[in-house]
Amino acid sequence: MAMIAMGSALGTGLFLGSGEAIGIAGPAVIISFALGSLIAATIALSMGEMASRHPVRGGFGTLAAHYLSPFWGYITRWLYWIVTVCVTGAELVACAAYLAYWVPAIPIWAGILIFAAVIIAINLSSVGSFGIVEFFLSSIKVIAVFAFILVGAVLVFFGLPDAPAPGLTQLTADGGFAPNGWAAVWIALSVVMFSFGGIELLSITAAEAKDPARSIKTAARTTIVRLAFFYVFCIGFVLCLVPWRTAAGSGEDVATSPFVMVFDQLGIPGAAHITNLLVLIAALSAANANLYAGSRMLHSLASDGLAPRFAAHTTARKVPLVGIALSSVGLIGAALLAFSGVGGVFGYMMSLVVFAVILVWALILCTYIAFRRRKISGATFRMPGGILTAIVGLIGLVAVFATIAVRPSMQVAALVGVPAVLVAVVLYMAVARRRTDPADIEEAFAEAEAMR
Repeated sequence: MAMIAMGSALGTGLFLGSGEAIGIAGPAVIISFALGSLIAATIALSMGEMASRHPVRGGFGTLAAHYLSPFWGYITRWLYWIVTVCVTGAELVACAAYLAYWVPAIPIWAGILIFAAVIIAINLSSVGSFGIVEFFLSSIKVIAVFAFILVGAVLVFFGLPDAPAPGLTQLTADGGFAPNGWAAVWIALSVVMFSFGGIELLSITAAEAKDPARSIKTAARTTIVRLAFFYVFCIGFVLCLVPWRTAAGSGEDVATSPFVMVFDQLGIPGAAHITNLLVLIAALSAANANLYAGSRMLHSLASDGLAPRFAAHTTARKVPLVGIALSSVGLIGAALLAFSGVGGVFGYMMSLVVFAVILVWALILCTYIAFRRRKISGATFRMPGGILTAIVGLIGLVAVFATIAVRPSMQVAALVGVPAVLVAVVLYMAVARRRTDPADIEEAFAEAEAMR
């Protein structure tokens, strides 16, 4: 379960999108990642506490319906489905960009379709097979990231025979530690938080775990610690080895991972190609995990009468076939955008994800506050600070959301996201409200109790 969550979160946000964040804040982006880790920790731990008590089908969406209202449960689940669709598309854009590093002749749209076929095939297998493949893919990138940290530490502090150790000098060499001002640390959070998208999978996978009460307790704690350690140290070593303006690439049209740049610049034979392969696996793993999450979320919506009933159909191996097909719309959309020649596809999709996932995370924390106020017993662990910590997390999310005032791509995301939310509200009032049956939610909770 921890590896599936890592598979979604440890992907393009770190390996490719970090270039844009570096361009905004310079070396001070390290602080942005540290702050993002703290905000993400409040979400992962609060969600883990609730899921350990209620490993329900539909995860945090069903919890929101139970503890807030059916309306907020509906909005939470549909928003998260939009998040998974966009993330899956964005990750495959990155996969295609990594492929172009080796074979520039293959257009981005063709690369997207190639990798789309791969992850759809994986998701069409049984959940057990999916878990094994995702564990394998996630393990590769977790080991690779850990190895990068070790190699980076050696290069930074000891160097090579033909490449002297730079130490920490690069962090202040070009305009100081915060060359674009301290406000840029805040603005960069709008990019950084994309890197933590995927921690929600801890809640969704609980319904298919053999021992959710024990598994969630371990997975929630280890996932956030690993992510914080990986993000802060990886970005720190990249910025120590490569000038921040170089690592930033070309803004939102980042064509090469900053991690590949490290080895390209140092001239270590073959290392850049190995690194490019590893970051491609990371992006493919994240896309694979998000397609899984989106198909399960759509299946739970259909099962509860909040989406077309045919989307609840599963195969003999319990695979939500229709959910996978409908959740693949992001793959097709990304390919069409790339084919049309629209620039900055990855940057705009990333901003739309951040816009939607912030709303989802805020609702998760609101659900947690309602959960704790009811003094529910039986959770296998508690988030330190309880409601107070959740409120701090909400303040952090509001601060990230406020970047919409200064970032054009976030404003474009709002132009898409706000109408999407309004359409969902209208559909709920016109159709879904009449279909909402509290008995469906209670049935999900009864199933969860049986699992415990």
